[in-house]
Amino acid sequence: SPSQRKDLSFFSRLSPPPPFFQLHQTTKRSLKMAEFDESDLPDPSLKNIIEQESLQWIFVGGKGGVGKTTTSCCLGAQLAKTRKKVLIVSTDPAHNLSDAFCQKIGREPTPIQGFTNLSAMEIDANDDMEKMQRSMEEATGDGDDNSGVSSLMAELTSSIPGIDEAMSFAELMKQVQSLDYDVVVFDTAPTGHTLRLLSFPTILEKALGKVMELKDRFGGLIGQASAMFGSNPGQMQEMLVGRLEETRAVINKVNDAFQDPDLTTFICVCIPEFLSIYETERLVQELSKFGIDAHNIVVNQVLFPEKDAEELGEWFEENKAKLPKEAKEICGKMMARKRMQDKYIGQCFDLYGDDFHVVLMPLLDFEVRGTEKLLDFSENLVDPVDLEES
Repeated sequence: SPSQRKDLSFFSRLSPPPPFFQLHQTTKRSLKMAEFDESDLPDPSLKNIIEQESLQWIFVGGKGGVGKTTTSCCLGAQLAKTRKKVLIVSTDPAHNLSDAFCQKIGREPTPIQGFTNLSAMEIDANDDMEKMQRSMEEATGDGDDNSGVSSLMAELTSSIPGIDEAMSFAELMKQVQSLDYDVVVFDTAPTGHTLRLLSFPTILEKALGKVMELKDRFGGLIGQASAMFGSNPGQMQEMLVGRLEETRAVINKVNDAFQDPDLTTFICVCIPEFLSIYETERLVQELSKFGIDAHNIVVNQVLFPEKDAEELGEWFEENKAKLPKEAKEICGKMMARKRMQDKYIGQCFDLYGDDFHVVLMPLLDFEVRGTEKLLDFSENLVDPVDLEES
């Protein structure tokens, strides 16, 4: 299983693999020798995600610049064919959904042009903490910046590292849960930020447990302190404790949902380069620690996924003499890149081919922007290149 996978030092021990297609054929031959059927290997597509109707939360993540937003939009487009209502949520502070769909998308669910059941929203979780503080000030009748609520919230967020972001995350999840959607696709920020996001339920559960424990022990002291700040002690304490209890309930629910593979899964996105594959392995390891299901990997920007570098190399050597100098240089660079990609695709299949659905997405001659191009490109997620016919 992914949780028992080799650690990252595997990469330093990995000898250069055979070309991708040779590796693919070798794997198939060894399976036949062991009297396995080829169907024992996971299907190299995301059909399993589309067909799993119980899924409610789908996270799409990976290193920066590998095509997470394009993958999220394409997945949303495919899900819209089988689900009643689909929502794509961007949690990356540098939002790209508006650019991908070529339309303005804001903090509220925005219907996507060309669809009747697909919406998207771009949210900044950091704004939610300020909104929560303002709502508490309004409820207690305290609008002054130096009020007890402001001071107490500032103390709370500074005393427990990460709780401000975690509580913002809780507000985000409450907002998303209140919306009526069959499935939500999260277009996440780059790996490090995403891992913090996914660890928030655990962080917040521990932090709120400690806060509630302190409240029980020092409730009177909190009341005296808030009275000194000029606030209504009973009302303020009740408001703060109520908000924390509400947040804790949401976090417990989210945590349970995150760790249920029937409800939540994570799709890792990468490109066929060393740093990206390395980051993907780290991400898979961390997800297994959090108990979050991950069994799909999308490899973007693949040069001619249906062709083998050795076959292309043979053609290049045979025709090199006939090519002009500029064409020779261009083909030479392309061949070098193709060989490098095949090497890392081979390593990716070696690492994940037995347990993961590994999907190869082709590098195109144009940018994938706008509903029509996204819909066309999304077909590659569910109808991959047939390696045997190529």
